[in-house]
Amino acid sequence: MLNDAPVSAILPATDLDRAKSFYKDKLGLKQADWDMKDPVVFEAGKGTRLVIYHRAEGTKAEHTVAGFIVDDVEALVKELKAKGVAFENYDQPGLKTVDHIASFGPVKSAWFKDSEGNILALNQM
Repeated sequence: MLNDAPVSAILPATDLDRAKSFYKDKLGLKQADWDMKDPVVFEAGKGTRLVIYHRAEGTKAEHTVAGFIVDDVEALVKELKAKGVAFENYDQPGLKTVDHIASFGPVKSAWFKDSEGNILALNQM
């Protein structure tokens, strides 16, 4: 039914201009042509999109809301840190990061928050 339908993450922002700057300047995403000011749509890899909309209350999620599948987590963590992105660190049963990266067999993941507090992940699979 939906197995061929692209999916996009839809995230809230209390400050749409700040979020737009974060996604463009820090993460390097390209803003899609869109006739509306809200939501803001960004193009990501392989035809996927990230949609950011204004919400006065902001995010309430304390979990990962979107993940980027990447080829080299270590290199990307270094590159994003150089642009000012702060990565999360975890030390709990089943989840421990070393230099901001957790390993689950062949899978490596790192987490960071966007300018609005949404938790995003980098996943190397």
